[in-house]
Amino acid sequence: MIQTVDFFPPIVDDPYTFGQIAAVNAISDVYAMGGVPRVCMNLICFPSCLKLDVMEQILQGGYSKVCEAGAIVAGGHTIEDDVPKYGLCVTGYAHPKDILANATAKEGDILVLTKPLGTGILSTANMADMLEKPDYDLMVRLMTRLNKYAQEAMMDSHPSSCTDITGFGFLGHTAEMAKGSGKTIEIFASSVPIVPQALELARMGIIPGGAYNNMGYLKDDVVIDKNIPLEVSDALYDPQTAGGLLIAVNEHEAENLVRRLKDNGEDPAIVGYVKSFDGKAIRVYE
Repeated sequence: MIQTVDFFPPIVDDPYTFGQIAAVNAISDVYAMGGVPRVCMNLICFPSCLKLDVMEQILQGGYSKVCEAGAIVAGGHTIEDDVPKYGLCVTGYAHPKDILANATAKEGDILVLTKPLGTGILSTANMADMLEKPDYDLMVRLMTRLNKYAQEAMMDSHPSSCTDITGFGFLGHTAEMAKGSGKTIEIFASSVPIVPQALELARMGIIPGGAYNNMGYLKDDVVIDKNIPLEVSDALYDPQTAGGLLIAVNEHEAENLVRRLKDNGEDPAIVGYVKSFDGKAIRVYE
């Protein structure tokens, strides 16, 4: 049995979409551990000044993603709060032999990322009314896509390790994998998929505060090549909501995994590899 919980305040204005994003984010840890979600319970904080139909739309959005995941909602808990917040407590299951951890990558493994980065930068711009509709729509598509389809594709490749990319950003979660595994991970920045508009916004200085927190936390663990543009390195630290999976897989399985992910509608990329520890958790090259 796998249990996880996550909830947060709105990052978009539409209540239904917010509910979807929060549910996708909460369920993601189960997929990252190789499991299948089965039972969810709602967690909602709600101010008395908002109409109850707003709460209804949030819950309906979450319910739509729980149903897509093949799970059920078995109740929940609501409290009054000045700022609305929503998420799920999720119970999932996996055979013990299928359980994945974020600290078991092996030397020689190839790293595959299943979603492009940049949603933190895009959502920051959106809150400042600086995001055009096509970019907003892309952001929502990324954050409302369950990692269900990536998990289904990866299990046949017998991955060594897996993590989902959320608030600690790509480099933060990659560092967790590297340090937990006692290895160094080398990343090729030019291979990491990043939403183009997120890079443009980063050039303008539109960076969420969480990215700077991630930089500070990782300052002793990460070495970034000086030739990498600042906006790219900023995006590598960008805190993601409902981000993709980072999968460590044997080099002989990597191409097959990428093919299966594409067949399942993902947009994967090989972004690096695992080597023996050389004194730093992560080294980022062009």
